[in-house]
Amino acid sequence: MTFFDCLHDMGDPVGAGRHVRQTLAPDGAWMLVEPFAGDSVAENLNPVGRVYYAASTMVCTPCSLSQEVGLGLGAQAGERRLRKVAEEAGFERFRRATQTPFNLIFEARA
Repeated sequence: MTFFDCLHDMGDPVGAGRHVRQTLAPDGAWMLVEPFAGDSVAENLNPVGRVYYAASTMVCTPCSLSQEVGLGLGAQAGERRLRKVAEEAGFERFRRATQTPFNLIFEARA
């Protein structure tokens, strides 16, 4: 299953991940494509990070907060936070498969 640039907008990303986990075959994988973000503000103080913070403030975070649960990850969630979401959803293996200057691509497996 694949999610393209959307998990950080969801009010309940852990719940969405649990649904993915329950739906996947035992050997299935969940591919997450998310905005490139570091785990700290300092890591995101670059031209791309600045654009993502602006978009996150205006679109991503309010979208999430307006939904049930309202976790509010935003576009600058970072790998550590996304890993935590996957683990809370029941995935035991999580890795950065690759990256571009604009996206991080992760693989989660049971």
